[in-house]
Amino acid sequence: MKLVLNEEQQFLKDTAKDFAEERTPITHFRNLRDTNDPAMWDKDIWEEMVNLGWSGILIPEEYGGSDFGVTGMSVVLQECGKTLTPSPLFATAVLGAYAIKEFGDNEQKSKYLPLIASGKITTAVAVDESSHHNPANTELSAVTSDNGFVINGSKKLVVDGSSADVLIVLARTSGSMGELAGLTLFIVDSKADGIIRSKLEMADSRNYANIEFNNVAVGASSVLGSQEAGGEAIDHILDIGRIALSAEMLGNSEAAFSTTIDYLKERKQFGVLIGTFQALQHRAAEMFCEIELTKSSVMAAMQGADENSNQLQVLASLAKSIAGDTLHLISNEAIQMHGGIGVTDEYDLGFFLKRARVAEQIFGSVNFHKERYANLSGF
Repeated sequence: MKLVLNEEQQFLKDTAKDFAEERTPITHFRNLRDTNDPAMWDKDIWEEMVNLGWSGILIPEEYGGSDFGVTGMSVVLQECGKTLTPSPLFATAVLGAYAIKEFGDNEQKSKYLPLIASGKITTAVAVDESSHHNPANTELSAVTSDNGFVINGSKKLVVDGSSADVLIVLARTSGSMGELAGLTLFIVDSKADGIIRSKLEMADSRNYANIEFNNVAVGASSVLGSQEAGGEAIDHILDIGRIALSAEMLGNSEAAFSTTIDYLKERKQFGVLIGTFQALQHRAAEMFCEIELTKSSVMAAMQGADENSNQLQVLASLAKSIAGDTLHLISNEAIQMHGGIGVTDEYDLGFFLKRARVAEQIFGSVNFHKERYANLSGF
């Protein structure tokens, strides 16, 4: 496995870099936060992303996409992560598109994938039911009825859950809490009767929701994939999401590190630049090394996904855990090296710290993935 980008992937990365710097600098995110935008992403910016083809990167050409692979999507998210660009890209173009592409039947693919590629709908994947990530702990039930299923229960911390048009919901059709067996995925209209969405106010000011399902009736055709096979399917979908999110977290780390290095070269203390202090040089060197390690792990994971590696689970957990550790370290160090001003709202670094603390928890914390990696490796 060569841990380098090919010419097309590098071009896509450069395009995303220019777009993020010109169209969605951190001032864009700050403006959405300050105006308390209900969706926390800009529809015009999303339309520009769609026109660039980003919403269809994981979608086959026959459904209006480019089928450019997980690596292509990940490098876009990495560059967007450098400016904290808020958009439905992760929840829709990664999770939703991949779930339907891989597990949808022909009718579902024909119905939803062109709408995702053209930006006409957004999606969200509803998995967790508590603050601790574990798909096996699903209690939300889907009970068979004359016309299909009736869903009851709740989901927590659904990424883009308050604005999504379509929900992909993990429900239990048999078995007991703690078992992956007996889980089924459903495609549900977010405006269906019985759905109550409550937007969450999170530290990173992104779009999340808690969602309640009260006797939500869905047809048999809403089952995504095979009934009772949702546990295996969601594991695969989440691994792709974890890889893409790790790439975004890498971008967060790179930007926070770059900002800190610039500050070390400008700030004077006792008449000298603080970047000349050996203790700070050592800490900066550690940050640099951790970023390089993260680059390797994230690239190995995203290329492994495109090559259908049988080690995908291992690579995804490795990338998510290392990216989480690195972002935690660098967001802390960046604040410390800036001193008191680092936590003031006038400086952008506080946004990276807040984003880090939430991103670390999405689809499994560092500890979750270290344990998963160990179990998968036979330890």
